Amino acid sequence: MSLRRRLSTSLPQLLGFTNRSFKSLKFPQQSLHCFNSSSESSLAHGIHVFHCPDGVGIVAKLSDCIASRGGNILGADIFVPENKKVFYSRSEFIFDPAKWPRAQMDEDFLKLSNMFNAMKSVVRVPILDPKYKISVLASKQDHCLVDLLHGWQDGRLPIDITCVISNHDRGPNTHVFRFLERHGIPYHYLHTTKENKREGEILDLVQDTDFLVLARYMQILSGNFLKSYGKDIINIHHGLLPSFKGGNPSKQAFDAGVKLIGATSHFVTEELDAGPIIGQMVERVCHRDNLKSFVQKSENLEKQCLAKAIKSYCELRVLPYEDNKTVVF
Repeated sequence: MSLRRRLSTSLPQLLGFTNRSFKSLKFPQQSLHCFNSSSESSLAHGIHVFHCPDGVGIVAKLSDCIASRGGNILGADIFVPENKKVFYSRSEFIFDPAKWPRAQMDEDFLKLSNMFNAMKSVVRVPILDPKYKISVLASKQDHCLVDLLHGWQDGRLPIDITCVISNHDRGPNTHVFRFLERHGIPYHYLHTTKENKREGEILDLVQDTDFLVLARYMQILSGNFLKSYGKDIINIHHGLLPSFKGGNPSKQAFDAGVKLIGATSHFVTEELDAGPIIGQMVERVCHRDNLKSFVQKSENLEKQCLAKAIKSYCELRVLPYEDNKTVVF
């Protein structure tokens, strides 16, 4: 498949790339700082992702849609897997909201979605659209939860936290409880047993969320819960899945004498620790590590990997691919 077919009419400045493979194409992204002059101060930043059957003219139509409203593409990331006949793209652009109202933008991209029978077409304008609402589920371990809360407080994570739910009772003098109380984030302690996971109560608490985050929540969510919630749930797991599933994974890995440890962020499915992988991070360990230093390194990886997965998800970088994979731009 020739790249020239897609780009020659709409992006002539990129013809130098025509001899490259089209399996995965990434256009260089300009820095937003290039547009900080007073004449550009009214411009907004938009993101659009597209997943549809492969066909002729998709890139041209996407480009024309943005350009026809006075928008300017800053970067485009495109993936067409070999022999799959599907198309994935993620575009970042700037535009003038006065010339391209938000409602008109939705309408324009909906026309494209219908034109190409898209499976997924989502557009976000971070400064205009509400932040993603999430609830966080956690158990006794605090490291991922605390890092997530600080990421929210510092503005590193573009989310609003509606509540924290835990099967572990944190007292009023704990660091987490004081932080949540200071910032007005409700904390719900729900004691769980093997017979009663309190899933009905959890569902009531998370109805008004866009997705859930399991920050080391050591409970298995049932298939009924997943179907009833019906939205994405992001989990963090120590180890490079599918290795070391289940409880106490750090001890499993330590006892196995591994030389490379990792953390995996993934979507939750009915099968334990087997959902589509969003990201993985690794670090070397050696015979000089004891269990304490081993766990500390593991926890640092978990915090970083979970935060990166949440940020990527909110920036529309994660798309479903086949039955159990993801495309992460």
